[in-house]
This record gives sequence, C-alpha cells and structure tokens, in this order.
Amino acid sequence: MRSSQSRRQRWLLLGCAAPAGAFFLLFWLLPVMRLVALPAEKGWATYFAVLTGARYLASMLQTVALSLAVTLATLVLGSAVGIYLARRDFRGKRVLLSLLTLPLSFPGVIVGFFVILLGGRQGLVADISDALAGNRITFAYGLLGLFLAYLYFSLPRAIATYAAAAESMNPQLEDAARSLGASRLRVARDVWLPELAPTTLACGAILFATSMGAFGTAFTLASKFEVIPITIYNEFTNYANFALAASLSISLGIVTWLVLFAARRFGP
Repeated sequence: MRSSQSRRQRWLLLGCAAPAGAFFLLFWLLPVMRLVALPAEKGWATYFAVLTGARYLASMLQTVALSLAVTLATLVLGSAVGIYLARRDFRGKRVLLSLLTLPLSFPGVIVGFFVILLGGRQGLVADISDALAGNRITFAYGLLGLFLAYLYFSLPRAIATYAAAAESMNPQLEDAARSLGASRLRVARDVWLPELAPTTLACGAILFATSMGAFGTAFTLASKFEVIPITIYNEFTNYANFALAASLSISLGIVTWLVLFAARRFGP
C-alpha cells in the first residue's frame, strides 16, 4: 500500500517537473549552449574580441563607466530619499511614494522618449535656449542624456528598497547611540551604515547589472555614445555577425555575473 502510494507520488512529481525541465532545456540551456559555441565558428580569437578590438573595448569600458556612475548616483539619491520617507510621517506620503516609483511601470523606450522631450532637438530645453540665446541646446543623444535616463529608470528601485530597509531598522540602536551622546554623523556612521550595508551592496549590484544590460533606453538615445548592448544589436542585426555578437554577449554576461557574484560572496 505504502509502496503504491510512494510510486504515485514519484510519478506525480515527475509529471510536475517535466514541463519545467522541458522549458529550462528549450528556452535556457540550449540557447546558452548555442551562444557559447557560436564564436568558435569564426576562430577562438573571436572570444576575445572585446579585448582585441578597439571599438568593442571602448564600448565595453564606456558601458562599465556609465553603469558605475549611474549606480553610485542612484545609491546616494535613493538612500537619502528612501530613508527620509521611512522616517517621516506626513499627509500624502503614500501618494508621493507612489509617484516616485511610477517610472517602474515605464519601459526603457518610454524613459528615453521622456529625455528626448526634455533635451532633444525639439525638446523643452532646446526651445527655451533658442528663445533666449538663439541657439538650440540639446543633450539627449549623448552621455548626459543616457546618464539622466538610466538614473530616472534606476532611482525608483533604490528608493523603494531603501524605504523598506529603513522601516525595518531597529530604532532602539539609534536611541541607544543618542543616549550615549552620539552626534547625527556618528549615528549615521555607526548605526545606519552597518544596518543598511547589505541593502546597499545588493541594490548596487542589481542597479549595475540592470544598467549594463539596458537596451530600450540606449536604443532610443545612444546615437553619440555607444554602449555594449547597442554594439551587440548592430553586429547581429546590421552586419549579421552572429559569432561576434555572441562573443560580446558572453563578455557582457561575464562582467555582470562577476559583480553579482561578488555582491553575494563578499557581502556582510
């Protein structure tokens, strides 16, 4: 009786696991194996194209630098706003938090369009500068436009994360520090920073990985500043160079994976 019931449970488990296993095989494992094998068709040197090709190396370095800048700026602004919202109670707080996190519902293309409406050739800044100085100033299609768009896209995640983390902090630690005569700076250094360190590390790693792989925003704005997702897109779309596109994709994946691994491995 027990063996029959155990056999039925195993078959039931197998029946439930089979669709998941098939999905994993068809839509993750096989594409990844094909991606890893593609560069070998053009020679083993293709795997190192991001290091040997000046254009590809520049694109990767620009993407890393931009992602680092966006991550640092987002962490600073997001932590300040998130902690303030968590520690203050005022009328309209929930409405304000909802508005601040509203960009989470926008795809990257829409975020890029917002920046174009602000700093594009027909944008608000161009119209104002043309009316005042007779010169249309634009910034949407270069480094500044990408930075602002990435920041706009990333900031709501940091605000929501820090607000939740600050609300879960133990207030007794801060009260104890203040009772011992600690200043606001000492409280921030000795209480807030250690308490929020895991949040900062995890949030920073996710923000960096998201910025590295952002495509919709870059596709809309990156006409004067090339980033690696656009380089990959151009290689397999415009030049049908699938082997090189696969190599660059592997390089991008390694960089982001290393950052996420380091955050998990060396985090507090």
